[in-house]
Amino acid sequence: QLQLVESGGGLVQPGGSLRLSCAASGFTLDLYTIGWFRQAPGKERMGVSCINGSDGSTYYADSVKGRFTISRDNGKNTVHLQINSLEPEDTAAYYCALGPLWAVQSMCITRAGIRYWGQGTQVTVSS
Repeated sequence: QLQLVESGGGLVQPGGSLRLSCAASGFTLDLYTIGWFRQAPGKERMGVSCINGSDGSTYYADSVKGRFTISRDNGKNTVHLQINSLEPEDTAAYYCALGPLWAVQSMCITRAGIRYWGQGTQVTVSS
């Protein structure tokens, strides 16, 4: 059974850091692209970073470049999102999603090819 489970969210002060994890089961990472998306209240869900599970190629949205780092641990079938220098604007529910290997950039920009979503983890940045 295909499953994505996010963890690591929480309440953090501006300038702080969090490490989100997306644990996958029912498939192996090296056959898919995994993406992180976020959705703030009243806004559309948008892609922040995606990673090719086979060759490790990545995409980052302009708004998070330099602060977010996506990585994969194929041995643990897990994708991480390290978030540094958190800003109140980063407050959102963060979701991971599964898509095809060819779609690293298009999956993040247009949500093309997404086959499955996790349930999400909440990140709140507030003093």
